[in-house]
Amino acid sequence: MIWRLEAMNESGVEGTVLGTLVMPYCSGLGNLIFAFVLGSRGGSGSDVITNALVNNVTNLTLLIGLPTIFWGMNVLPAAKSKKKKRNDQHHQINRLSLLLTLTAVLFFTGAAWALARDRVLDFHDGLVLIGIFLFWQCFHIFDVLKTNLRQNKKLRWILVIDLALLGIGAYVIYISTDWLVDWLSGIHTGFISAKNLGWLSGWLMVLPNGLLAFYYAWRGNPEVVYTSQVGDGHISIPLCLGLFALYRPIQVPVFFQTGVVILLGAAALHFLCVAMFGRLPRLMGWVLTGAYGIFLYKGLMK
Repeated sequence: MIWRLEAMNESGVEGTVLGTLVMPYCSGLGNLIFAFVLGSRGGSGSDVITNALVNNVTNLTLLIGLPTIFWGMNVLPAAKSKKKKRNDQHHQINRLSLLLTLTAVLFFTGAAWALARDRVLDFHDGLVLIGIFLFWQCFHIFDVLKTNLRQNKKLRWILVIDLALLGIGAYVIYISTDWLVDWLSGIHTGFISAKNLGWLSGWLMVLPNGLLAFYYAWRGNPEVVYTSQVGDGHISIPLCLGLFALYRPIQVPVFFQTGVVILLGAAALHFLCVAMFGRLPRLMGWVLTGAYGIFLYKGLMK
């Protein structure tokens, strides 16, 4: 995954666009296939919601908080250097793109919360959630094309090979997820059982996100860390919820409200820190990590 992402980074898909448009499909594909498998097999919508919340809250708290503690999360590393105006402008653009992506999280999560106020997400709600996600993706596709046109760049033909490799990976993930659902569905006692399918699958599928977050934080690309984690959340909410709702209505669990509050709070914190300081202070990394502990306590200690 990192191998092909690095190649895309050199072929016209750069920075925050890489994290928003490409990486979410790589790291969030498992969540999407999980929703498809459960929807086609008559699974529980509650497990899909739990899976989505575990994915998104982990992304915005733990997987940004820990890299911040270890390496820092400065979106404007050249802000104090007057001699590097071009580099500074590049980071300023990355910050604006990141703020736009965080705004999308607030809108998407808020839309899901508003549609779920009646405790049910039905077919029409699913169409709305999928529709706003597709509009967001179309916006970024045209943004890439517009940027490449201004800079006289063209996407290379090898992008087709990259997509083919991702397609092979998607098929492997489908087989693995299908097996995982079958295996856990047959276990009815203990923590590793069908009753915790949403939590266990969410943790498993968030591992690629963690790998990408720590790798790019170590590489010194905080904008990619940020946008990859935030962008991956767009796959789960709203796309995964919308996809499952097309199969059958989702009965929204009580825990959904708690998860949404934590998710909106984390997104708002990120937005304020990036807008005001151009970075996420290390103290906020500890705060986000602690918030994830609260999320686990509220969700598991029912």
